[in-house]
Amino acid sequence: MATGWAGDGAVQDQIDATVKDGINRVRSKLPKGESLKRCEECDAKIPEARRKAVPGVRLCVPCQEAKDHEDENAGGYNRRGSKDSQLR
Repeated sequence: MATGWAGDGAVQDQIDATVKDGINRVRSKLPKGESLKRCEECDAKIPEARRKAVPGVRLCVPCQEAKDHEDENAGGYNRRGSKDSQLR
């Protein structure tokens, strides 16, 4: 396939790198260590089932949902896959 300056497989390499970056970012945010019995934000009791299901859990479900919602709104812009970044 003729792709100009890009070598064979460059597009797939870019896709693979973007996916790998995403996986590494999510893995770095996973909780580690022993689960807390009380939420570190609101001090609500964290049920035992949640502590077993999510090792290292630090937040109750409502606080975790609020944090996840904040994280969604603060998402980054993927410069690596941006056409603009290739033009500069």
